[in-house]
Amino acid sequence: MNVAPWGWLGAIGLIGGLVAGDIALHGRKELGGLRPALLESAGWVLLSTGFGGLLGVTMGWALAGQYFSGYLLEKSLSIDNVFAFALLLRSFAVPASDQRRVLYWGVVGALVLRAGFIGAGAAFVDNVNWAFYPFGVVVVAAGVRMARKGAELDVENGRLIGAVKRLVPVVAVAPPGRFLTRQSGRRAATRLLLALVAIEVTDLVFAADSIPAVFGVTTDVFVVFTSNAFAVLGLRSLYFVLAGAMDRFAQLSRGLAVLLVLVGAKMLLKPVVEVPTWLTLAVIVVVVAASIWTSARAGRPATRVPAHEASR
Repeated sequence: MNVAPWGWLGAIGLIGGLVAGDIALHGRKELGGLRPALLESAGWVLLSTGFGGLLGVTMGWALAGQYFSGYLLEKSLSIDNVFAFALLLRSFAVPASDQRRVLYWGVVGALVLRAGFIGAGAAFVDNVNWAFYPFGVVVVAAGVRMARKGAELDVENGRLIGAVKRLVPVVAVAPPGRFLTRQSGRRAATRLLLALVAIEVTDLVFAADSIPAVFGVTTDVFVVFTSNAFAVLGLRSLYFVLAGAMDRFAQLSRGLAVLLVLVGAKMLLKPVVEVPTWLTLAVIVVVVAASIWTSARAGRPATRVPAHEASR
């Protein structure tokens, strides 16, 4: 479906307004605990759901169904991003008071980079008849890699971080909340800037897996862009909800890996089997819910049996 220019302008204006309003409302303040983070995360989900409803009313529920499928897929995969961001911020020893600022600009950068990525992917799909085959292979490979990956990230000595350090001096101590400072009259980078660069690169790596997966749900570039944008907008508040609970979601990566393999298989089989949107949406919900449920079950302490009953 070709969305009219007013639709694009309205969506981009809404997303830009939400980002600007979020920054204006919260500034550099810390989120202030789990409850505010939960409420804010729920607010982003409601806004995202409301946008899907608006699509349904104005452009048809078939398009809205594709949006919800893409949004749920991207939102589910973004949980893995959150855990990676937690490891990155821990690796760079970013204090809690500065994490919000790093994540704010990380989200803005992710929106810009993903928009370019989506534009390139859409051009590839539109102009190359066999585009779904390499996309499908990429998504299946991402699922296999997610199932086999380790838990730690080696970012401190990564090539890109090394390149930044060669381009500009890095200071160990800097004023709070500053990405750049001055040392001996020269501009210097802080650890916050290194953490921001690492987060942007990590998100781009994740996007290389997740965006082709969303193209497996829908080829409508407007839906791919808006579903990605709304999933990314809630990343920061989701981080403050989940960052301290990494060990409680041990089975989630396996569920997301299964989901990626299924979506990749759907792309590879597209010329043979046309899977309806409602079935794709149902599979995403079932797989994510099952992986969260099994994670919760695995995280529960075993019930202790009293000694006098065990001896019976």
